[in-house]
Amino acid sequence: MTPTLLTHGNGPVLVLAHGAGAPMDSPFMDAISAALVTHKIKVVRFEFPYMHQRREDGKKRGPNPARILEAHFIDVLSQFNGPVFIGGKSMGGRMASHIADQVATAGLLCLGYPFHPPGRPEKLRTAHLAELKTPTLILHGERDPFGKPDEVREYVLSPSISIEWIPDGDHSFKPRKSSGRTLDENLCLAAQKMAAFIHNLSPK
Repeated sequence: MTPTLLTHGNGPVLVLAHGAGAPMDSPFMDAISAALVTHKIKVVRFEFPYMHQRREDGKKRGPNPARILEAHFIDVLSQFNGPVFIGGKSMGGRMASHIADQVATAGLLCLGYPFHPPGRPEKLRTAHLAELKTPTLILHGERDPFGKPDEVREYVLSPSISIEWIPDGDHSFKPRKSSGRTLDENLCLAAQKMAAFIHNLSPK
């Protein structure tokens, strides 16, 4: 199956994968993509096979096995000439992190990396991150149940990984009203940090 791509903007290319429960055109993916375009980033979105099937028949289903998700991501990347940036929301970023050192990528960006399932801090998904060689930016909400700041600071992570905290953000960067911040502000902040990372690593 040839992957369906949703592409907009101009500049360095970021191939961005969706999370486990929402499609490539979810409100989060739409908003972060639109914000990146204003920073001269070309955003390319696609859907994993299970989500593509869900779009066709309307039936909810869980993600494909990791090997299928990773192979599909690599298939998407085969449509581009030269290195591009890769990343994704939650599960999409996790899959990108598994293939980053295998493919010709200029850098990796993970939005709300699922360090562990909520309420299961002992079930870590970080082993491969200790050896990751690809320049990586992880953007993570301060209230994200998939990894709290005090937990994440204890993890053994590669020196190629930088983590930026989104103020009072949950897994989708949404803050509480009491924080004095808005979701739009946090999404704009995330896009600014992503764009700076990408432009810093792009050929001048």
